[in-house]
Amino acid sequence: MKRLINKIAIVTGASRAKGIGTEICRELAKEGADIFFTHWSNYDRLMDYCNEDDFNWSKHLIEEIRSLGVRCESMELDLSQPDAPRKLLDTVQTKLGSPSILVNNATHSVDVDFRAMEADVLDAHYNVNVRGTCLLTVEFARLIEGKHGGRIINMVSGQDKSPEPGNLAYVATKGAVSTFTKSVAIELAPLKITVNAVDPGPTNTGWMNSKLKEELLPKFPMGRLGEPRDAAKLVIFLASEESEWITGQIIHSDGGFW
Repeated sequence: MKRLINKIAIVTGASRAKGIGTEICRELAKEGADIFFTHWSNYDRLMDYCNEDDFNWSKHLIEEIRSLGVRCESMELDLSQPDAPRKLLDTVQTKLGSPSILVNNATHSVDVDFRAMEADVLDAHYNVNVRGTCLLTVEFARLIEGKHGGRIINMVSGQDKSPEPGNLAYVATKGAVSTFTKSVAIELAPLKITVNAVDPGPTNTGWMNSKLKEELLPKFPMGRLGEPRDAAKLVIFLASEESEWITGQIIHSDGGFW
Protein backbone atom coordinates (compact mmCIF):
# COMPACT_ATOMS: atom_id res chain seq x y z
CA MET A 1 0.00 0.00 0.00
CA LYS A 2 1.25 3.46 -0.89
CA ARG A 3 2.30 5.43 2.19
CA LEU A 4 1.91 9.04 1.05
CA ILE A 5 -1.46 9.22 -0.71
CA ASN A 6 -3.10 12.66 -0.41
CA LYS A 7 0.18 14.21 0.75
CA ILE A 8 1.78 17.18 -1.00
CA ALA A 9 5.58 17.26 -0.99
CA ILE A 10 7.96 20.10 -1.79
CA VAL A 11 11.44 19.19 -3.02
CA THR A 12 13.95 21.96 -3.68
CA GLY A 13 16.79 21.57 -6.14
CA ALA A 14 15.53 18.83 -8.47
CA SER A 15 17.45 20.15 -11.45
CA ARG A 16 19.35 17.26 -13.00
CA ALA A 17 18.56 13.84 -14.41
CA LYS A 18 21.00 12.04 -12.08
CA GLY A 19 20.48 14.27 -9.06
CA ILE A 20 19.35 13.25 -5.60
CA GLY A 21 16.46 15.71 -5.82
CA THR A 22 15.13 14.03 -8.95
CA GLU A 23 15.26 10.59 -7.34
CA ILE A 24 13.51 11.88 -4.22
CA CYS A 25 10.70 13.25 -6.40
CA ARG A 26 10.34 9.88 -8.12
CA GLU A 27 10.19 7.90 -4.91
CA LEU A 28 7.75 10.28 -3.22
CA ALA A 29 5.48 10.08 -6.26
CA LYS A 30 5.64 6.27 -6.30
CA GLU A 31 4.30 6.37 -2.74
CA GLY A 32 1.36 8.51 -3.87
CA ALA A 33 2.49 12.05 -2.99
CA ASP A 34 1.79 15.01 -5.23
CA ILE A 35 5.06 16.78 -6.05
CA PHE A 36 6.15 20.38 -6.31
CA PHE A 37 9.84 20.81 -7.08
CA THR A 38 12.13 23.76 -7.69
CA HIS A 39 15.09 24.11 -10.03
CA TRP A 40 17.54 26.89 -10.83
CA SER A 41 19.21 26.59 -14.23
CA ASN A 42 21.45 29.65 -13.77
CA TYR A 43 23.35 27.76 -11.06
CA ASP A 44 23.45 24.52 -13.04
CA ARG A 45 25.03 26.31 -15.99
CA LEU A 46 28.00 27.17 -13.78
CA MET A 47 28.67 23.51 -12.99
CA ASP A 48 31.02 21.78 -15.44
CA TYR A 49 29.35 18.40 -14.89
CA CYS A 50 25.94 19.62 -16.13
CA ASN A 51 24.92 19.28 -19.77
CA GLU A 52 22.20 20.62 -22.04
CA ASP A 53 19.82 17.82 -21.07
CA ASP A 54 20.00 18.97 -17.45
CA PHE A 55 19.02 22.51 -18.40
CA ASN A 56 15.73 21.21 -19.83
CA TRP A 57 15.26 18.45 -17.29
CA SER A 58 12.33 19.97 -15.41
CA LYS A 59 9.91 19.41 -18.31
CA HIS A 60 10.86 15.74 -18.56
CA LEU A 61 10.58 15.23 -14.82
CA ILE A 62 7.11 16.75 -14.68
CA GLU A 63 5.93 14.37 -17.40
CA GLU A 64 7.53 11.38 -15.68
CA ILE A 65 6.01 12.21 -12.29
CA ARG A 66 2.55 12.79 -13.74
CA SER A 67 2.75 9.44 -15.52
CA LEU A 68 2.84 7.85 -12.05
CA GLY A 69 -0.70 9.07 -11.44
CA VAL A 70 0.00 12.04 -9.18
CA ARG A 71 -0.02 15.79 -9.69
CA CYS A 72 3.26 17.60 -10.32
CA GLU A 73 4.23 21.26 -10.69
CA SER A 74 7.54 23.11 -10.59
CA MET A 75 9.12 26.55 -10.73
CA GLU A 76 12.48 28.20 -11.34
CA LEU A 77 13.54 29.58 -7.97
CA ASP A 78 16.65 31.35 -6.76
CA LEU A 79 16.76 30.38 -3.09
CA SER A 80 19.47 32.96 -2.43
CA GLN A 81 16.76 35.62 -2.52
CA PRO A 82 15.16 36.49 0.86
CA ASP A 83 11.62 36.34 -0.51
CA ALA A 84 12.08 32.94 -2.18
CA PRO A 85 10.56 30.81 0.63
CA ARG A 86 7.37 32.86 0.79
CA LYS A 87 7.10 32.93 -3.00
CA LEU A 88 7.50 29.15 -3.16
CA LEU A 89 4.89 28.37 -0.53
CA ASP A 90 2.38 30.77 -2.06
CA THR A 91 2.82 29.09 -5.45
CA VAL A 92 2.49 25.58 -4.00
CA GLN A 93 -0.76 26.47 -2.26
CA THR A 94 -2.17 28.04 -5.41
CA LYS A 95 -1.27 25.13 -7.70
CA LEU A 96 -1.56 22.06 -5.46
CA GLY A 97 -2.82 22.96 -2.00
CA SER A 98 -1.36 22.82 1.51
CA PRO A 99 1.90 20.83 1.72
CA SER A 100 2.86 18.50 4.56
CA ILE A 101 6.33 17.36 3.45
CA LEU A 102 9.36 19.57 2.81
CA VAL A 103 12.70 18.30 1.52
CA ASN A 104 15.40 20.98 1.62
CA ASN A 105 17.65 19.51 -1.04
CA ALA A 106 18.85 22.57 -2.99
CA THR A 107 22.45 23.52 -2.33
CA HIS A 108 25.21 25.85 -3.40
CA SER A 109 28.58 24.13 -3.56
CA VAL A 110 31.84 25.45 -4.99
CA ASP A 111 35.17 24.01 -3.84
CA VAL A 112 37.18 26.65 -1.98
CA ASP A 113 40.25 26.41 0.26
CA PHE A 114 41.63 28.95 2.74
CA ARG A 115 43.47 30.84 0.01
CA ALA A 116 40.33 31.32 -2.08
CA MET A 117 37.87 31.98 0.74
CA GLU A 118 36.39 35.46 0.35
CA ALA A 119 33.27 37.16 1.69
CA ASP A 120 31.35 36.88 -1.58
CA VAL A 121 32.06 33.15 -1.85
CA LEU A 122 30.95 32.49 1.72
CA ASP A 123 27.86 34.67 1.27
CA ALA A 124 26.82 32.74 -1.85
CA HIS A 125 26.92 29.49 0.13
CA TYR A 126 25.26 31.01 3.20
CA ASN A 127 22.38 32.58 1.28
CA VAL A 128 21.22 29.25 -0.17
CA ASN A 129 22.44 26.61 2.25
CA VAL A 130 21.68 28.38 5.52
CA ARG A 131 19.35 31.32 5.06
CA GLY A 132 17.29 29.68 2.33
CA THR A 133 16.94 26.41 4.24
CA CYS A 134 16.21 28.03 7.60
CA LEU A 135 13.66 30.52 6.29
CA LEU A 136 11.85 27.92 4.19
CA THR A 137 11.73 25.60 7.19
CA VAL A 138 10.16 28.15 9.53
CA GLU A 139 7.77 29.51 6.88
CA PHE A 140 6.64 25.94 6.15
CA ALA A 141 6.11 25.27 9.87
CA ARG A 142 4.07 28.45 10.30
CA LEU A 143 1.96 27.50 7.31
CA ILE A 144 0.99 24.05 8.58
CA GLU A 145 0.83 24.88 12.29
CA GLY A 146 -2.46 23.67 13.73
CA LYS A 147 -3.05 21.16 10.94
CA HIS A 148 -2.11 17.48 10.98
CA GLY A 149 1.64 17.75 11.47
CA GLY A 150 4.31 17.38 8.85
CA ARG A 151 7.79 16.25 7.89
CA ILE A 152 10.89 18.33 7.17
CA ILE A 153 14.01 16.63 5.82
CA ASN A 154 17.23 18.60 5.32
CA MET A 155 20.01 17.27 3.12
CA VAL A 156 23.42 17.81 4.72
CA SER A 157 26.97 16.52 4.43
CA GLY A 158 29.27 14.39 6.57
CA GLN A 159 31.11 17.31 8.12
CA ASP A 160 30.45 15.99 11.62
CA LYS A 161 32.12 12.65 10.76
CA SER A 162 35.37 13.78 9.16
CA PRO A 163 37.08 16.92 7.81
CA GLU A 164 36.59 18.06 4.22
CA PRO A 165 39.59 20.25 3.36
CA GLY A 166 39.25 22.29 0.20
CA ASN A 167 35.51 22.67 0.66
CA LEU A 168 35.40 25.20 3.48
CA ALA A 169 32.39 27.34 2.56
CA TYR A 170 30.23 24.31 1.87
CA VAL A 171 31.03 22.42 5.07
CA ALA A 172 30.67 25.54 7.21
CA THR A 173 27.17 26.17 5.92
CA LYS A 174 26.05 22.54 5.92
CA GLY A 175 27.33 22.24 9.47
CA ALA A 176 25.06 25.13 10.37
CA VAL A 177 22.08 23.30 8.87
CA SER A 178 22.84 20.22 10.97
CA THR A 179 22.88 22.30 14.15
CA PHE A 180 19.73 24.15 13.13
CA THR A 181 17.98 20.84 12.47
CA LYS A 182 18.56 19.61 16.02
CA SER A 183 17.29 22.81 17.64
CA VAL A 184 14.29 23.59 15.45
CA ALA A 185 13.14 19.97 15.83
CA ILE A 186 12.57 20.60 19.54
CA GLU A 187 10.48 23.70 18.84
CA LEU A 188 8.33 21.97 16.23
CA ALA A 189 7.82 18.65 18.02
CA PRO A 190 4.72 19.88 19.92
CA LEU A 191 3.20 20.72 16.52
CA LYS A 192 3.74 17.11 15.37
CA ILE A 193 6.25 18.32 12.81
CA THR A 194 9.41 16.22 12.69
CA VAL A 195 12.70 17.62 11.45
CA ASN A 196 15.62 15.40 10.46
CA ALA A 197 18.70 15.64 8.29
CA VAL A 198 20.15 13.12 5.86
CA ASP A 199 23.83 12.86 4.97
CA PRO A 200 24.01 10.76 1.77
CA GLY A 201 27.81 10.67 1.69
CA PRO A 202 29.61 10.97 -1.66
CA THR A 203 26.94 10.14 -4.21
CA ASN A 204 27.34 9.30 -7.87
CA THR A 205 25.21 12.06 -9.37
CA GLY A 206 27.48 12.89 -12.28
CA TRP A 207 30.07 15.12 -10.63
CA MET A 208 32.67 12.39 -10.04
CA ASN A 209 35.32 11.67 -12.66
CA SER A 210 36.88 8.23 -13.04
CA LYS A 211 39.92 9.09 -10.94
CA LEU A 212 37.81 10.34 -8.03
CA LYS A 213 35.61 7.24 -8.16
CA GLU A 214 38.70 5.04 -7.88
CA GLU A 215 39.94 7.07 -4.90
CA LEU A 216 36.61 6.97 -3.07
CA LEU A 217 35.60 3.35 -3.68
CA PRO A 218 37.97 1.80 -1.07
CA LYS A 219 36.36 4.03 1.58
CA PHE A 220 32.98 2.38 1.04
CA PRO A 221 33.02 -0.92 2.99
CA MET A 222 29.80 -1.93 1.22
CA GLY A 223 31.85 -2.21 -1.97
CA ARG A 224 30.14 0.37 -4.17
CA LEU A 225 29.58 4.11 -4.51
CA GLY A 226 26.45 5.76 -3.17
CA GLU A 227 23.60 6.25 -5.66
CA PRO A 228 20.74 8.79 -5.53
CA ARG A 229 18.23 6.03 -4.77
CA ASP A 230 20.05 5.28 -1.50
CA ALA A 231 19.31 8.72 -0.11
CA ALA A 232 15.81 8.75 -1.60
CA LYS A 233 14.80 5.55 0.20
CA LEU A 234 15.66 7.06 3.56
CA VAL A 235 13.85 10.30 2.74
CA ILE A 236 10.70 8.33 1.93
CA PHE A 237 10.80 6.64 5.32
CA LEU A 238 11.34 9.95 7.12
CA ALA A 239 8.43 11.47 5.18
CA SER A 240 6.08 8.64 6.17
CA GLU A 241 3.94 8.06 9.25
CA GLU A 242 6.29 5.27 10.36
CA SER A 243 8.93 7.87 11.29
CA GLU A 244 6.73 9.82 13.72
CA TRP A 245 9.01 9.06 16.70
CA ILE A 246 12.20 10.21 14.96
CA THR A 247 13.13 13.89 15.08
CA GLY A 248 16.20 16.06 15.53
CA GLN A 249 18.48 13.39 14.04
CA ILE A 250 21.39 13.61 11.60
CA ILE A 251 21.26 10.27 9.79
CA HIS A 252 24.26 9.08 7.78
CA SER A 253 23.01 7.02 4.85
CA ASP A 254 26.46 6.57 3.34
CA GLY A 255 27.19 2.86 3.24
CA GLY A 256 29.68 3.22 6.10
CA PHE A 257 31.85 5.71 4.19
CA TRP A 258 34.90 6.70 6.22
